[in-house]
Amino acid sequence: MSHTIWHVLGTLAALLTTFAFIPQVVRIAKVKSVKDVSVVTLLQLALGVSLWVVYGIHLKSFIIVAANAVTFVTLVVALALYYRYK
Repeated sequence: MSHTIWHVLGTLAALLTTFAFIPQVVRIAKVKSVKDVSVVTLLQLALGVSLWVVYGIHLKSFIIVAANAVTFVTLVVALALYYRYK
């Protein structure tokens, strides 16, 4: 596969995973309940995407850094909502 196809594939993967958690955050904000949300999962994912940001910086990969930074912000919002509605 050409370099362009790999870049498109990586960008698509980044977009899908970056925005995958947003519906959960919207749901938490809408129903004001975190009954079915695991704080351990939120913290584990936040740590994981933080490490991806560091790895992306090391590789000088904008898409890795940007996608995981956005995901991290989404998780910070989810954690704030979790502690607000807990």
